[in-house]
Amino acid sequence: MSSMFVSDFSNVFHITEELEGNTYPGRGLMMGTTPDGDTSVMVYFIMGRSENSRNRVFTETEDGIRTEAFDPSKCSDPSLIIYRPVRVYGGRTIVTNGDQTDTIRDALAEGKSYIDALRTRRFEPDGPNFTSRISAVMNEDGSYALSILKYFHSDPDACKRFFFEYDKPVKGRGHFIHTYMCDGNPLPFFRGEPKCVFVEDTPIDTYADQLWNALDENNKISLFVRYINRKTGETQTVIKNKHQK
Repeated sequence: MSSMFVSDFSNVFHITEELEGNTYPGRGLMMGTTPDGDTSVMVYFIMGRSENSRNRVFTETEDGIRTEAFDPSKCSDPSLIIYRPVRVYGGRTIVTNGDQTDTIRDALAEGKSYIDALRTRRFEPDGPNFTSRISAVMNEDGSYALSILKYFHSDPDACKRFFFEYDKPVKGRGHFIHTYMCDGNPLPFFRGEPKCVFVEDTPIDTYADQLWNALDENNKISLFVRYINRKTGETQTVIKNKHQK
């Protein structure tokens, strides 16, 4: 038993260690639970290499956040960079790296599942990278699901869909997934299961600062962090933008 525990523990990482030194993990999201088991934690960040991608900020909406052009005059193609990454519906928080947020929200409103929704979607049509679509749904009880939709190197017309469900919150643990393994040309897509990460008892402002500082200075754009107290329903949110309006 002890050897199994050590093996499992050795595969848990600090998210900041995963980010530091990686100049381009792309867009990333994490779902987890604080060590006391009372608070759901979610993280979403975006990075960019082109002027169009870097010309963005997160702004709050009635049910979450959206991306907006920092300078509308420099927005050359809004199709894959302007979307609602976070929406709340029926007590569930949906976080994604594209307009599939709306697809999932609409499916839930129709009594369908997030899997039903994502079976209608594919990776992004931005060859040669064909960016993976990553998505997550946090439930009121702290359970959550993550997914990634990505392409075959041998056949870019074929889509691989992976769904990872975590049926109960585990104290002090979370799962982290991102679009790219690292920088490259074309960009190498994320491989394997979501990474198990520590979630520590840290004030939200401190945690957001740690994450923001761990992201590559040249490529980071925006960060969203939310804590949800499952006993009271109280939420805390921090948004950081490289460009400040």
